[in-house]
Amino acid sequence: MLFTDATIVTMNPTRDILSDGAIAIQRNRIVAIDKTSALLERYRGDEVIDVQGKLIIPGLIDTHVHLAQALIRGCADDMALIEWLCDRVWVLQGNYSEDDGYVSARLCIAEMLKSGTTTFLESMLAHRYGFDGIAEAVQESGIRACLAGIVMDIGTYATQTHAMHPGMIENRETSLFGVLAMHDKWNGAADGRIHVWFGPRTPGGVTTQLYREMSEFARQCNMGITMHLAEVEADKLFLAEKYGLSPVYFAESVGLLGPKTVLVHMIWLSAADVDKLAATGTHVAHNPSSNSKLASGVCNVPLMLERGVNVALGCDGGPCNNDYDMVREMKLAAIIHKAVSHNPLLVSAETVLEMATINGAKALGLEHEIGSLEVGKKADLVVLDFARLHTTPSVNPISTLVYAATGGEVDTVVVDGKIVVRQGCLLTLNEAEVMRDANKHAAQVYRRAGIDIKPHWPVL
Repeated sequence: MLFTDATIVTMNPTRDILSDGAIAIQRNRIVAIDKTSALLERYRGDEVIDVQGKLIIPGLIDTHVHLAQALIRGCADDMALIEWLCDRVWVLQGNYSEDDGYVSARLCIAEMLKSGTTTFLESMLAHRYGFDGIAEAVQESGIRACLAGIVMDIGTYATQTHAMHPGMIENRETSLFGVLAMHDKWNGAADGRIHVWFGPRTPGGVTTQLYREMSEFARQCNMGITMHLAEVEADKLFLAEKYGLSPVYFAESVGLLGPKTVLVHMIWLSAADVDKLAATGTHVAHNPSSNSKLASGVCNVPLMLERGVNVALGCDGGPCNNDYDMVREMKLAAIIHKAVSHNPLLVSAETVLEMATINGAKALGLEHEIGSLEVGKKADLVVLDFARLHTTPSVNPISTLVYAATGGEVDTVVVDGKIVVRQGCLLTLNEAEVMRDANKHAAQVYRRAGIDIKPHWPVL
């Protein structure tokens, strides 16, 4: 398969952009990148896909996703995080069936693929969502996924005053050993596209003994760990009062830091915390839309980048972001730090694209396979069409992508050498069926939870 006549943003070590470029793919690997004329001569007889001057970038990598929350998009707008979580999100998710988990995963994955995400890190799959069904949704869709199963043994939030919905509470045996069983069953499945991780709850939801036990299993099994940390000030205050430690130093005390860990949000940190992240090679998933909507604060990404922390990007979930569009997320990631610092030079469009591609691959331990378009790497790529009013003219494709585009400009998506989106149409899942099932199951979940969401204004 040969993609020709493209502007190719390689994200290779020298960040080369190739005009009138072509990419040759054999099986699931990139075998050549060069000028169109050269590859047409070299690969005569291959299927040729002329993209007619469109932009090709590496597949986008979302390092913080809640698959189950796509089904409850818009359920808790304009609420503070703890009430948002305890009064709405946990109540709804605590009424899920395994079928609901599968339907929500298909909805979320379909949206991600159509907007250019080819790989994602799911942060915290509860047992009740049905890990098997969600892994099957990944398998049938063609996307690449790291699926983290929840680990917990305490049913409250960090403040210890807000209890989880009973339907969300799990014990050590169900959560820890459930994840290990899923690792044995699914890790490496779907032609290597599925990886199974640990997704422990935020401190206050897990005993220190269980954190340490899980961390040891992660080392033994070479598994990744992802966890929300320091998202709101209450998290920092809880750890200081109970353990006398800052968020990052608490994480270090229970074995959570290291190059196979992705910590999420990371807003309420000190400079010493940031230095510890850099020293241990621990990765950060930045979620600007979620943090802004919930008024959690702004992660100090400029300081992290300055100190050498690998920062990736994430959309989070349906109730706190309302979409899973990484192209839209890039724009906010690029402008929010300029606003709060009063410095327009911080966090450039190029930096943000790195966060959404190669930095994300590094966070997942997959930088040698994905995250850039280079010979020998897996063929994960996205074609975008900028023949739109709002993306015309496009004098700088990186600027257009980050500051002007949306996921709606995605034309073609390739994952592992297979076309999964062609001319804006999803090939691996039936979109009409996905939306019909999502509407049906969402209505059932709201009924079971006894929650009725209506506009604040009168509906006539």
